[in-house]
Amino acid sequence: MNNSRKEEDHEQDNPALSNVIERNIRTIIQLRQKAADERSLQDRIADAITFFSGHMLFVYVHIVWFGVWILLNDGRLGLPAFDPFPYGLLTMVVSLEAIFLSTFVLISQNRLSEESERRADLALHIDLLTEHELTRVLQMLEAIQDKMGIVNDEDSELADLEMETKPEDVLAEIERLQQCSRNKK
Repeated sequence: MNNSRKEEDHEQDNPALSNVIERNIRTIIQLRQKAADERSLQDRIADAITFFSGHMLFVYVHIVWFGVWILLNDGRLGLPAFDPFPYGLLTMVVSLEAIFLSTFVLISQNRLSEESERRADLALHIDLLTEHELTRVLQMLEAIQDKMGIVNDEDSELADLEMETKPEDVLAEIERLQQCSRNKK
C-alpha cells in the first residue's frame, strides 16, 4: 500500500480517537476479513444459506411456496392434485429442508465458535501479558519509592497488587468457591 493510499484511508478517521485506537480497529477488521477469506467453499455455502435463512425474505419465500403448493393441490384451480391433503410430499420436503438447514446452521455456528475461541485465547494472552507488565511496573514504582524514601501506607493494597497473578491459581479458586456454593445448596 503506497503512502497516498494510507493517507486516504486515514482522512475519514474520527479525530476523537487516538491513532492507536484507529490502528487497532483497522487490525481487527483486517483479521476478520482474513478469517472470512480463508473459509472453505463448504463453509461459505453454509454461511450463505444460514445468512439467507435468517432473514424475512426466507419466510416470505416459504409463505408463497406453501400457498402455491396448497392452491395447486386443493382442487380449486381445476388442476389434478400431485400431493393431495394432508400434503405428504410437502411434509417430506419440508422435513428434509429442516434437516439440511439445521445442519448448515450448526456448521456456521461451529466455525463461529472456533473463531470466538481464538479471539478469547488472544484476549486472555493479552490480559495475562498486561497483568504481568502492570505487576512489574508496580514493583518498579515501589523500588523508586524506596529509593526516594517515600513510605507506603500500611493499609495499602500495593503488596497484593505486586504479587504475580497465575491463571491456574485464579481458576482453582473460582472452582473451589463454586464447589462451596454448590455444597451449600
